[in-house]
Order: sequence, then structure tokens, then C-alpha cells
Amino acid sequence: MVTEIKLGLCNPPEPIYLYVNQGEVDGESFVWYKFNISQDKKIPVIQRALTGYLSELRLTTKEFKGRDNLKLDIVVSADELYVVRTGVETNFAKSFLLAASLIQDFSKPLIIVANAGDENTVFCNLYDAATKTKIYREWSRDLNWATIIRDIQSLLGVTSNSIPEPPLTPPKLSVVPQSVHPQDLRVKNIRTLLDYPLDLVKEWLQFQDVDRPSLLDINQINELIKTMCLAWAAGKCDHSNHAESSYQNLVVDAVASGADELTAINAWMQQLQAVKTGAV
Repeated sequence: MVTEIKLGLCNPPEPIYLYVNQGEVDGESFVWYKFNISQDKKIPVIQRALTGYLSELRLTTKEFKGRDNLKLDIVVSADELYVVRTGVETNFAKSFLLAASLIQDFSKPLIIVANAGDENTVFCNLYDAATKTKIYREWSRDLNWATIIRDIQSLLGVTSNSIPEPPLTPPKLSVVPQSVHPQDLRVKNIRTLLDYPLDLVKEWLQFQDVDRPSLLDINQINELIKTMCLAWAAGKCDHSNHAESSYQNLVVDAVASGADELTAINAWMQQLQAVKTGAV
């Protein structure tokens, strides 16, 4: 996409964050909003649709009410750079991913529409901006969301966290500092995905006489991650060695072949859950 550069006074080139949530402020209903940090206030966005080019899809870990939460950031290039942030397990995220999974050419603009559902839920509709045609795919319980995310990222050709965070974040949300060691962030993101207790990680580190993963060698960090994953898998397999062998194939081997580790672990988790429920 080529855009004309406008000269003169302007706002800093920072992304505009849209947070997905259904609510009401001063009698004004909204399904997504911006946040004014200085006034500690939600700013309803009345327009329910955003037209632009999908430029990146990324997973981001955020802390909320003392717990880490995995967020889906939908990065859109338009008149400004927008980041639509929502929980990765929300109806909005899944309905967006469902439609986006049908797109093979992201060089064309899309219309992202936020629609209110029942009980404060928000869904997403996706349209071809040129034809105004709705992009629709049937919902299925057998969908592999991790694979869908990975496939979209592959088509976009972007996997890095290149979009800057807001200068400040809404209350109770904290941004992982850029100075955090990559291995510390790696362990934190995987622990969040697995919902593995932080206390157990600290206890494991204490046995190694360290207080953070980045002080370990890479083999020890890999062992910590494997320990967390297999602890999550306990009781989800009929045969005790299945979890470990599938972890080797779907995670370790996949990462060695270039796959994103977080996405590979998510896919492995879904595969074990599917086997447990008899879906595969």
C-alpha cells in the first residue's frame, strides 16, 4: 500500500489501540473503545467498522487482575496504524480468525466490523472493502485456532512484535518492558498459555539456584518448558508416553524446523484435547 505523505503538523506516528468490549459510557453504547490515560477514561468508538489493510497478527501477553492473559493483536494499516486488541479466546477473535482464514491475498483492503451479541459479547464480521462482500466460514468445533493463526501470519509474512505498545496502558494492564531478556519472556508467554502456576516455576528455578530463566543455559530452559507442558498434559492421555512423544513431534521437532514455539505448543494442546474428547 502506497500512501501520500502529508507535510506539516501531525500527531506522533504511534498506533491507535482499539479495545474490544461491549459497554456504555455516559449513556453512549459501544462495542470497542479507545482509552485516555491522563483522564483514566474509556472513549467510546461510535463507528462499528474499520477499513484498512491487515498488516500483522500477533499474540501478546498482558497482566490483568494479577493473572496473565493472552491477547490477539490485529494490526491494521489505514489512515493511521490501528491495533485491535482482544482476548485470544473471545468470540470476536475467533469470528475474525474464522473469516480471515479464507483470505489468500491480504494486499486488498478489508472492513472489520464489531457487532454486539448477547451477554456483553462482541462478534466480528469481515468484508471485502472493494466489493462489500461478507467473508464467511462455517463454525466447527474441530477448528485448530493455532494453525489458523500460524497460516495467516505466514501469508502476511510478519511474525515479529514490531508494533510499539501505547505510551501508557489502561489501568491494571502492564506492558512487558523491552529490556526483558528474550528467554524470560519466552518462559512467561508459555507459562501463560499453559496457565501453569508461577509459584511452581519459581520453585523449579530455586532448585537451580537462580531467580530467572535467563540465568540458565538453553538446555535447562528447554527442560523447564517441557516440564510445564507435560504437567499440563497429565491426565489428558490414556498412555503416559503419548504426551511426551507427541510433544517431541509437534513442538520440539516443529520448532527445529522453523515453527513458532508458542503456536506449536498451542497446536499440541489442542491435539491432545481433541484426542481426549474423541474428536480425532
